[in-house]
Amino acid sequence: MYEGVVQDLIDELGRLPGVGPKSAQRIAFHLLQADPADVTRLTEVLTVVREKVRFCERCFNVAEAQECRICLDPRRLTTLLCVVEEPKDIVAIERTREFRGRYHVLGGAISPIDGIGPDDLKITQLMRRLGEEPIEEVILATNPNLNGEATATFLSRALRTMGLRVTRLASGLPVGGDLEYADEVTLGRAFEGRRVLDA
Repeated sequence: MYEGVVQDLIDELGRLPGVGPKSAQRIAFHLLQADPADVTRLTEVLTVVREKVRFCERCFNVAEAQECRICLDPRRLTTLLCVVEEPKDIVAIERTREFRGRYHVLGGAISPIDGIGPDDLKITQLMRRLGEEPIEEVILATNPNLNGEATATFLSRALRTMGLRVTRLASGLPVGGDLEYADEVTLGRAFEGRRVLDA
């Protein structure tokens, strides 16, 4: 334990996701030893982010205006909607340069253990969009874990009656991975999603 504001800094840094006590301590001492101009710049950026960044009114991605740059882009396909859990998932998908449609961010996944149900997510807003926009296909890109699967199952059942094409991202073995290290679910999905190889 350190004295006063140093311990307060370590405690606050430790509240950040993925930052444990040791990492919080390292970051705190880095900040104490850093050039004052660097610390001032960091403080200013954090303040500006809190003041300017909000969530897109249409898809709930992070934005600096009422709508994010993806929703404002007229080149994006309006008939294709990819449903993700968090804004960071959009970044991962955009890096592939494979998807040209629009997104909808749920703000999490269904997790009964954590007390998160469908009403805690942006599912009502999704249903409203599906009724108002010319969407033909919904891609469920929730995480391939227990909560993501529960969310995808819930959504697929809810969307079944709307006459839309509902798809789920394929999952299976990672490139460069070894079969012996794959869990049963991943290996099972790899078999389900197998495809014919062209000669």
